[in-house]
Amino acid sequence: MRVLMWHVHGSWATSFVHGPQTTLVPLVPDRGPDGRGRPRTFRWPDRAVEVPFDRLRDEHVDAVVLQRPHELRLTEQWLGRRPGRDVPAVYVEHDTPRRTPSDASLPEEVVPDSRHFLHDRSDIPVVHVTHFNRLFWNTGRAPARVIEHGVADPGYRYQADMPRAGVVINDPLRRGRVTGTDLLPALAAAVPLDLFGMNVADAPERLGIPPESLWTFEDLPQARMHEELARRRVYVHPYRWTSLGLALIEAMMLGLPVVALATTEAVEAVPPEAGVLSTRVATLAEAARTLAADPARARQMGKEARAYAVERYGLARFLRDWRRTLEEVTR
Repeated sequence: MRVLMWHVHGSWATSFVHGPQTTLVPLVPDRGPDGRGRPRTFRWPDRAVEVPFDRLRDEHVDAVVLQRPHELRLTEQWLGRRPGRDVPAVYVEHDTPRRTPSDASLPEEVVPDSRHFLHDRSDIPVVHVTHFNRLFWNTGRAPARVIEHGVADPGYRYQADMPRAGVVINDPLRRGRVTGTDLLPALAAAVPLDLFGMNVADAPERLGIPPESLWTFEDLPQARMHEELARRRVYVHPYRWTSLGLALIEAMMLGLPVVALATTEAVEAVPPEAGVLSTRVATLAEAARTLAADPARARQMGKEARAYAVERYGLARFLRDWRRTLEEVTR
């Protein structure tokens, strides 16, 4: 099977391209958001193939995996076929509902009762990555299902030689409250933090956190980030409103205990024996401080976190689910 898929979310895409299908990945000259091609910081198998956008019409495509609304238009323009009508398609919903232009009068960013943009179409199934997403999105006529995340196991690598906490947030200053960036000062006052991700270099100065309390690591290759995370004693997940960060699952598989906000899908992903979840920032700060100071307890909770993550979010189950879904839509 040959599947067209844009490289949008690096970690999710890395799991997807390990399936048995040939994945065609659009490429534009500047490797911009609509044509990144193969990544430079993740390892992909050879069956993930870059295709220049202006050559897609020459490719045989059995199905399209969409991840952003405007990819319906790009598919029609670049492939010459309409998703759901001329070529089978599924839409992966990575995100929780957010305010849309039609909701502009509402004071809050998050709108839990959002109508999905495919609400009135029955020809493109919506695949949610968490049960929380399916619960909060109103997909109407669109067939909906959940395929939970699957992560390639990086192996148990917990070293914990640094009594610090690791955090992974891409674009923390731009994304702000959604990712809990505003909570980092209170957390850093309890335990030194190491912030990994894209566009993180200015975070300490912009957030008013002393440099010794917040180190930043800019856009590391995935393998290097895993190596560095495994040296930290605890993983902190401050996200208020997100589907479910794959970095959280990766940290658990590495063997780190977790301290996380008890919001969205985190309450399903982190069992009590694997970490501390709370909606109280003071509770999370104290838990992170305590675990950083107690290597034995941190290691035991991290082993529980790894066992749970490997069982629930294993790559084999994820790839089986996607194989069945793609076979169904192409019948």
